[in-house]
Amino acid sequence: MATIPMDIVNDIFLRLPAKTLVRCRTLSKPCYHLINDPDFIESHLHRVLQTGDHLMILLRGALRLYTVDLDSLDSVSDVEHPMKRGGPTEVFGSSNGLIGLSNSPTDLAVFNPSTRQIHRLPPSSIDLPDGSSTRGYVFYGFGYDSVSDDYKVVRMVQFKIDSDDELGCSFPYEVKVFSLKKNSWKRIESVSTSSIRLLFYFYYHLLYRRGYGVLAGNSLHWVLPRRPGLIAFNLIVRFDLALEEFGIVRFPETVANGNVDIQMDIAVLDGCLCLMCNYDQDYVDVWMMKEYNVRSSWTKVFTVQKPKSVKSFAYMRPLVYSKDKDKVLLELNNTKLVWFDVESKKMSTLRIKDCPSSFSAELVVSSLVLGCKGDLNNIKYRKEQEAKEAREAKMMQNTKRRDDFLSKGFKLVL
Repeated sequence: MATIPMDIVNDIFLRLPAKTLVRCRTLSKPCYHLINDPDFIESHLHRVLQTGDHLMILLRGALRLYTVDLDSLDSVSDVEHPMKRGGPTEVFGSSNGLIGLSNSPTDLAVFNPSTRQIHRLPPSSIDLPDGSSTRGYVFYGFGYDSVSDDYKVVRMVQFKIDSDDELGCSFPYEVKVFSLKKNSWKRIESVSTSSIRLLFYFYYHLLYRRGYGVLAGNSLHWVLPRRPGLIAFNLIVRFDLALEEFGIVRFPETVANGNVDIQMDIAVLDGCLCLMCNYDQDYVDVWMMKEYNVRSSWTKVFTVQKPKSVKSFAYMRPLVYSKDKDKVLLELNNTKLVWFDVESKKMSTLRIKDCPSSFSAELVVSSLVLGCKGDLNNIKYRKEQEAKEAREAKMMQNTKRRDDFLSKGFKLVL
């Protein structure tokens, strides 16, 4: 039987989804080592991000998680994960095929639904400061820091003097960042308290997922709509994952100076930060920041009218463009996915077999990140270990040659 050269095998494997590659590890030892190789994992991720192949939709039902391939909607797969089952496990972000999972502020994990590998975060306690009697709202964010080549989780906790204190104006806020590379938490001491305090004032933190950061431009973002009597301008609060500092991103001028009562949400589309402006649930304008943190680059890309088939149009979020860019996949009210034709403005429901009746959706790429062996942190360690083992093997070989030479003896010629 002819043997396929490994460079051809490598090229074939790069085109396969991560779920298939996990099964291909059992084909042979060379295949196993190839698929687990950090360089292959990185190349596979790069190709998936470039081509848009093997995209998955992660659905969070009432009690369970499901995935469905965007290119093949025949069936939904139940996602088995080691977090508490039958409980309110939340999904608070997606990056490079990994998702953030939360059962509580001290029970968090980073999980790859393709490989079923999980990294449980070490618990980080929440200590009530003096003068506070209860914990308020908790905001999360998860994303890849391309500067330090690290995956980070951000947890922001608000404290209150009592459960009726809605503003918490005079009470502290705790901000901690978890580094997957270091496997440890770090408290952010120098926080611009005014921007963080304002983040917790508004209605959107009461609605599902609006307290979860949106990743774009190496930063996590939370929307801050203005309110008469509290603040006179609109902002997007951002947390730079590399600098680990807070800042602001300003809305388009026409939006910032317009209707005060606009309901605002943010998302990421085609790698760019997006702003959704909902006008009395009649229609939603979608703006895209085409050059990150450049206010003048905000461009209104399309408008979505309220469909006649839905009673409420309270929440709408774009997920992904079709490959020909003429349609956008939209999530409506945590209950429906639709394709929106940008030119004709028509919608068509995306029907998924065995889909739960109520769900939230998250777009996830198929990747081997976190490794078939389980932990992204071990990639550098494994490389160092492999290099060390190679050096030791070479030393052993040289030692064996020397011993063989000495064991044969030699003759002294006078």
